[in-house]
Amino acid sequence: MVIGLTGGIASGKSTAARHLASLGAHVIDADAIGHRAYEADTDAYKAVLATFGEEVRGTDGQLDRRALGSKVFGDPAAMKQLTDIMWPEIRRLTEVEIAAVRETDADTVVVLEAAVLFEAGWQDTVDETWVVTAEPEIAVQRAMERDGLDQSAVQARMDAQLSNTERIALADVVVDNSGAEAAMRVRLDTEWARVTSAGAYVS
Repeated sequence: MVIGLTGGIASGKSTAARHLASLGAHVIDADAIGHRAYEADTDAYKAVLATFGEEVRGTDGQLDRRALGSKVFGDPAAMKQLTDIMWPEIRRLTEVEIAAVRETDADTVVVLEAAVLFEAGWQDTVDETWVVTAEPEIAVQRAMERDGLDQSAVQARMDAQLSNTERIALADVVVDNSGAEAAMRVRLDTEWARVTSAGAYVS
């Protein structure tokens, strides 16, 4: 069983992933995989340099993600160029890790934590999609407190993502995290019991 876990900014997706890990899931963090994909001398690294120029190479030889971000933020065409390079490579690395986990223990539940699961079209790599949601005003407040950003900066990031409504339409399981974290854990426990019960596996 591979679960695709996604959600918007400050929805609690990473908290949900940690709880599922505590229950026994093998969690793959797509963002961490993305950092690996950016490493020097990988094919993706070379493609990013060829596309965006030497100015995105840092003094340490690694990609300067801040410089790269300044080139693509607010520029949909440039952002698409970047995601067309990175998303296939992240998917490839993710699939390699999933295969390695299955080879070690076919019964291990894998959770792919990916903020861009739907945007990147990775639904076909998982058996179920779980979406963690929080009411927008709650998510904004959490993000402001967590990241030290002002409301307009958080809202701009949220506006660049899919809405809760769009994610819910694509989800197999919706986990509301607008309230107390304990309530979210109870919901996750229920779904975990379902997918780990005898005969629940679909792959």
